[in-house]
Amino acid sequence: MNSKQLRYFHEVARLQSFSKAAETLHIAQPAISMSIQKLERQLDIRLFHRNDRKIRLTDEGQRLFRHAGIILKNMDDAELEMRELKGLTQGSVRIGIPSMLGSYYFPPILMAFKHLHPELNLEVIEGGTWQLQQMVEHGELDLGVIVSEFVPETLHTELFLQEQMLVTVSKDHRFATQQSVTYQDFFSEELVMFQEGYFHRKIVDRIAAHTGAKPNIGFETNLIPLIKSIVKQGFGISTLLGMVIEEDDDLIALPFSQPVWLDLSIAWNKDRYLSQANQAFVRFMLAHRSSQKAKQTL
Repeated sequence: MNSKQLRYFHEVARLQSFSKAAETLHIAQPAISMSIQKLERQLDIRLFHRNDRKIRLTDEGQRLFRHAGIILKNMDDAELEMRELKGLTQGSVRIGIPSMLGSYYFPPILMAFKHLHPELNLEVIEGGTWQLQQMVEHGELDLGVIVSEFVPETLHTELFLQEQMLVTVSKDHRFATQQSVTYQDFFSEELVMFQEGYFHRKIVDRIAAHTGAKPNIGFETNLIPLIKSIVKQGFGISTLLGMVIEEDDDLIALPFSQPVWLDLSIAWNKDRYLSQANQAFVRFMLAHRSSQKAKQTL
């Protein structure tokens, strides 16, 4: 077998369609069909069940599909690494960032990095930290921002930010004049929460399980402006980072009586090649972290 056969096979298996694979690869469908038939003859096995124009992998095909994904990824990594020996003059950074940090923390960092490396392409994916973590593990993202509390052994992480999770209420709420909020009082209120998979929701669910509370979730949304609007109008309370409301006079942020700190890290897969472009972004992030710490000590 050769790399072309593997790539054709992998794309047909991924899309479960010869015609869709041909369209994606910009190859005539008969060429893909002939290539896979030749591969089946060489291996003396059948890779696909073909019934009524629907295809699915045989058991042998499923095994080859797993190997093909790894082989093709390694080949792409090797090709990229060889190209990059010429220097950091091309490439892209693919990073997954939770919406809260993407809106309020990362914009100046991303713009500063782009100014320093105008030849590099920045691709930013928004999602919950659990979703982003899985995408990094599966090679769908090069870098991802995750909460350090939930790190699998397959990922390497570098801490870049520690932030406190704050109870967020309207300025007219009964909690507004307090110094802090207990877990019990928090769970007695109607809550406006991120959907499952986002780090704030994951930690609130963990606290609820630890304290035996049942969250009264009235609204679920990942749209930060909507969360702020609902809280301002007094239809619930939420948890946000201080950076989200520091310039909003209509919202009050309070710590929990037992403070909840978030360790936020940038993560990548230990077993996959990290391109020079992504390495440069990690170095830039860590330099930014060091400069912020230096400012705080002045």
